Amino acid sequence: MFEWDPEGQRWNAMHHPFTAPLASDLDALAEKPESCRAQAYDLVINGSEAGGGTIRIHDPKTQSQVFDLLGIDEETAEDRFGFLLNALKYGAPPHGGIALGVDRWVMLLAGLYNIREVIAFRKTQKESDLMTEAPGQVDQEQLRELHLRTAKVQKS
Repeated sequence: MFEWDPEGQRWNAMHHPFTAPLASDLDALAEKPESCRAQAYDLVINGSEAGGGTIRIHDPKTQSQVFDLLGIDEETAEDRFGFLLNALKYGAPPHGGIALGVDRWVMLLAGLYNIREVIAFRKTQKESDLMTEAPGQVDQEQLRELHLRTAKVQKS
């Protein structure tokens, strides 16, 4: 479920920060995160990932524990994921998803190694997601990790 980043001296989620741990591993979250296993699944065809997904955390306490482990403080969690955390307060049921689609096949056929290179993430004409209010602020560490920088564009 987690992997240790020696450079950043912190835990990273192997899938995403909303992946549920196996119920039998819940007690290990605090003391032995390296032993936690995720409720995650992958579809592999000839050694290439063709799809994957997870069962999401549906318990606010578990979600908070995972955020703490990943170094995501309450303010950042609320700012980035408030819409989801609010749903958890009202008893969101267990749920999951799987990503299968053209984007993965395009990645493989183009000889690329990262699906992000072929996803446009278009939600609206303004490139935004109305439900999550994305895109949001990106911290400098994320930009540095992706070798990106931002620049202000003057509109005419």
